[in-house]
Amino acid sequence: MTVRNDSDIVEAYTFEVLGECAPWTEVEPARLSLYPGTSEQVTVVLRPPRSPAVRAGEKPLGVRVLPTERPESVVVSETIVLVEPFAEQRAELVPERRRAWRRARYHVAVHNDGNTPVAVTLSAPETDDQLTFALPVRPEHVAPGDRTEIDFRVRVAKIVWFGKPVTWPLRLDATAAAGEESGRHPLEGELIQLPVFPRWLLAVLAVLLALVLAWFALVRPAVQSAAREAADDRTQEIAQAAGQESQAAQPEQSGGGGESPQQGRQEQGGAATGQGVGQQSSATIEVRTNAGDQGAGTYVVPEGKVFRITDLVLGNHQGDEGVLTIEFGGRTITTIALETYRNQDYHWVTPVDVPAGESVTATVNCARPGTPASGRQAPNCFQVLNVSGGLTDAPN
Repeated sequence: MTVRNDSDIVEAYTFEVLGECAPWTEVEPARLSLYPGTSEQVTVVLRPPRSPAVRAGEKPLGVRVLPTERPESVVVSETIVLVEPFAEQRAELVPERRRAWRRARYHVAVHNDGNTPVAVTLSAPETDDQLTFALPVRPEHVAPGDRTEIDFRVRVAKIVWFGKPVTWPLRLDATAAAGEESGRHPLEGELIQLPVFPRWLLAVLAVLLALVLAWFALVRPAVQSAAREAADDRTQEIAQAAGQESQAAQPEQSGGGGESPQQGRQEQGGAATGQGVGQQSSATIEVRTNAGDQGAGTYVVPEGKVFRITDLVLGNHQGDEGVLTIEFGGRTITTIALETYRNQDYHWVTPVDVPAGESVTATVNCARPGTPASGRQAPNCFQVLNVSGGLTDAPN
């Protein structure tokens, strides 16, 4: 740039750069002194940084010339500066390695470090027959200094059910086009396809199967055998205890050990046991009840006796419906629905004692008479109970 002093005095001039180019533009020398009527050239030095902050294209440039002695004579020289474009991009695959059963998501991170916009497209030049890439169709535009992520998906054709993980190599190209120039960035990664059922799960299943087989083949028979032995031992203990109790309950007899005479009522029967424990006796109770009514039947223990009950048999041959309640000496033994049985029996290892004057009572609430084998509905409910045990003398 040429500076001329058209004044009539010696003048010193300084320079000031104006516009977008000011941060990276200098004037050399920074100060210039001229005699009247003389001129001299100064150099305007442009140093634009290689950065996306300085966009490519035309930039206005102005230089203000400031006289020291006569500042009112300031002059501004203007021009246009053309900043040339440069392309510089970085592309990376994120993540480089991913584990999945069949499908996986990736993205390509693109950094535009140039000073001109670029359009980025993805392509898979070497696609494996077993891999399918779902790539975006339209290019992604990236401004200077910006960063963007382009998502895509990868799918494996077949599922791996068992075995080891399979590693599939991935190869992509990210092409960045800036005007007529373009840059290709090759990308590489991996997809590790995991089996649906891992190897350790197969080992666990094999161990569980072995344990099940061992249970059925070895442990279960041993447990059943031990249970049977324990049940047999318990049965023997109960039998021995019952025999000792019977011997302790025998009345003392003088003479040759003759049998005690039979005692009983019309509803009793049985034979002498021959062991001095009284008389084996049984009583039958029959209860007839109309539908919707309640009926009861009793057996009263004779004076001076104790009825030691060991067995109870219930009969509902008509299939009546209702509720049966059984009491021994005022104690409720059981309450049972008639429709749940036709024949039912109860047995006690330890006899249930009913003292003299107390009764065995069967109370029937008849809901609906049943139909016996004849095929015609009975007129009323009919229940039969047989209670048996030992009839012994009451203690003095």
